[in-house]
Amino acid sequence: SPVSSQVLLKSDAPTGDVLLDETLRHIKATEPPETVPTWIELLTGETWNPFKLQFQLRNVRERLAKALVEKGILSTEKQNFLLFDMTTHPVSNASEKQRLLRRLQESVLERWANDPQRLERRTLALLVLAHSSDVLENVFGGLGDDRYDLAMSRARDLLDVDPELAAAKAGGSSEMIWAVLAAFNK
Repeated sequence: SPVSSQVLLKSDAPTGDVLLDETLRHIKATEPPETVPTWIELLTGETWNPFKLQFQLRNVRERLAKALVEKGILSTEKQNFLLFDMTTHPVSNASEKQRLLRRLQESVLERWANDPQRLERRTLALLVLAHSSDVLENVFGGLGDDRYDLAMSRARDLLDVDPELAAAKAGGSSEMIWAVLAAFNK
């Protein structure tokens, strides 16, 4: 099935993003190929399999935060938590955050086609990530009650589809997004 199949690399051409290029090198070097759930565990550092440690990305959260700081999306601050100081990364570019929120809100309210295949791939990926990160309610939180209920209902309808069927319908266009949703839903 498309969702549980192994990840095969179509191209190892550099993307210009350090983390993504490192990930592509790992995928290319892995024999036999791994599945999406395994790659999620490896790339997030959530596995303790000693035979797979060489494929883990090191300090993923810190490196992602640093990249977002460099792009001006986040800032870096030290916060005192009683006995220790901790580095945090609050949003510094509120307009970019609002742009993403509006994009997701409009996708399920104004541009809703009631068909996952007609949703733009980046928007579908953002919805899947928001759902998987347990922040989907926050995405629609600023809406009035009726619009919030409608947005949540439509988003849930989309995210409750069978990822296997959606991936098969999508062909190669958004198959990986559905595989990620299936992995997080387990």
